[in-house]
Amino acid sequence: MLYKEPLAYRMRPEIIDEVVGQQDLIGKDQPLYRMIEKGHVPSMLLYGEPGTGKTSLAFAIAGSTNMEFYAINATTASKKDVEEIIAKARMSNNAVLFIDEIHRFNKSQQDYLLKALEEGVITLIGATTENPFHSVNNAIRSRCGQIKQLSPLGKNDILSLLLRALKDDEKGLGDLSINIQDVHLEKISSITGDARTALTLLEDIVFASLEDEDGVYQITDETVEYCLKNKGFTHDKKGDIYFNLLSSFHKSVRGSDVDASLHYLARLLEGGDLESITRRLLAIAYEDVGLANPQAGARVLSAIEAVERLGMPEARLPLSVTTIELCLSPKSNTAYKALDKAIKHVQKGVTSDIPDHLKDTHYQGAKELGHGETYKYPHNDERGWVYQEYLPKALQQASYYDPKEIGEEKKLAQVHEKLNKLKQDMRKKK
Repeated sequence: MLYKEPLAYRMRPEIIDEVVGQQDLIGKDQPLYRMIEKGHVPSMLLYGEPGTGKTSLAFAIAGSTNMEFYAINATTASKKDVEEIIAKARMSNNAVLFIDEIHRFNKSQQDYLLKALEEGVITLIGATTENPFHSVNNAIRSRCGQIKQLSPLGKNDILSLLLRALKDDEKGLGDLSINIQDVHLEKISSITGDARTALTLLEDIVFASLEDEDGVYQITDETVEYCLKNKGFTHDKKGDIYFNLLSSFHKSVRGSDVDASLHYLARLLEGGDLESITRRLLAIAYEDVGLANPQAGARVLSAIEAVERLGMPEARLPLSVTTIELCLSPKSNTAYKALDKAIKHVQKGVTSDIPDHLKDTHYQGAKELGHGETYKYPHNDERGWVYQEYLPKALQQASYYDPKEIGEEKKLAQVHEKLNKLKQDMRKKK
């Protein structure tokens, strides 16, 4: 049997009680549920990964009220479309406008929408895959009482949705005879937190299967594996998922969790962005490993060269080695933290005249100005160190570097402590 609409479309909830998952947002014990139950729909922005149910939730909210409902997609809607809807809404003064991909609206469209919001002509439900705090006009955000992030559905949520679709003979596949094992449903529900993808997979699997002599669709392991191949991966390059993956990768390496680091590396590799991965690894080598293992930066640069020469799939070889090495390396962020302290001093204007003995002498007249006259050349001392002040006078008590007693930095810390003691002793004698 052929259906006019896809299963995912047919199974879209019509009222909020049919919404699967998101119980922390729309569960019966939540304030939003109680508001809608009483007929009050606040303007809101919903954001989350594709398939988390933003559009479904908007339609379910509309179906749970007696308000007029208008839906448009910002990627295709014009300012005229918005004007026409708002003109209709003025007639009833009781309308909900759902805008999918709201971050795609241009300034003119957003300004017109803002006016209608301020006047109370419409209640807005905006949906976006982008973080609204970065992508939606601040004035619109401020007029939306609810800004909610939807999470990927859990395995049990997906499983209950699949079972509902198999039983529903009006909107689902309940009018078909289907022999599908629990293990097959488990596989589908485990591979994705995306309701749309899960329902589409179920529909594909059913219609890719053979019917027996009694007209029963016999679902086999082979058919399930064929349809599931590469269906569980989501990667929106340059979007929230992409940046969250990079962040999770970096933090997992910093936290020395090898398994988590490899997981996020695998997802980033599947997204096909080698440049971002290598840049992040190089940043980790200097930001997080730093002086605890000073050779890490050079080793990562060498690995990056190998990645560029090899390309995929062989590029995964140096990337795996480098990721694990950085994960298990001792770590220190003292170097860049020390520099950041110095930068803050400079930005605040905490500077002073450079000591005369350090000033440039490579020009005629420098000697007459007294530049460099009392400079002591450290190499002339058998210790390779001499006492002299290098910081401007007003900053001679400044201290930026606070070493860690870890890895290779432990040796540097000992040298640093010894030099500081020598300097303090000489200052006392002065």
